Amino acid sequence: MFDIGFSELVVIGVVALIVIGPERLPKVARTAGHLYGRLQRYVSSVKSDIGREIQLDELRRAGQSFKESVESAASGVEQQATVVDDFLRKEANNVTQAVTESVASVKSATVAAPASQPQSETEHALQQSLPLDEPDQNTGRAAPASAGTASSESAGKSA
Repeated sequence: MFDIGFSELVVIGVVALIVIGPERLPKVARTAGHLYGRLQRYVSSVKSDIGREIQLDELRRAGQSFKESVESAASGVEQQATVVDDFLRKEANNVTQAVTESVASVKSATVAAPASQPQSETEHALQQSLPLDEPDQNTGRAAPASAGTASSESAGKSA
């Protein structure tokens, strides 16, 4: 650290012995040793604090770069999602348009077709187009009519 050799330490010790005296020299040497130890501990604590600050700074930089990479990946994913969403919306509109056009063409064909088809074929086509899970509309009308005839028959029997 200071590059002091053994001969220089001997000269310093002889001068200290002459100046301080033999009675107080051990006490001064002990005090100097304690001060030197405190100085070493202080220097080592400063070094460790500086080392910790450097590590924290490196961690902050790594965290910042990680955050930037995650944000760039997220923006890339958002852009891809937007592209896919736009594509799907366009395809849905195309499908809706195609269905609308086909329904319109089927309606125009069915409007023109009844004039050329006999009456029994159109009734058969209408009957086949009814869904099976809907209730039959004819049964609802037939029930009150049969109930009316049953009540007229019972009235005729009682009279």
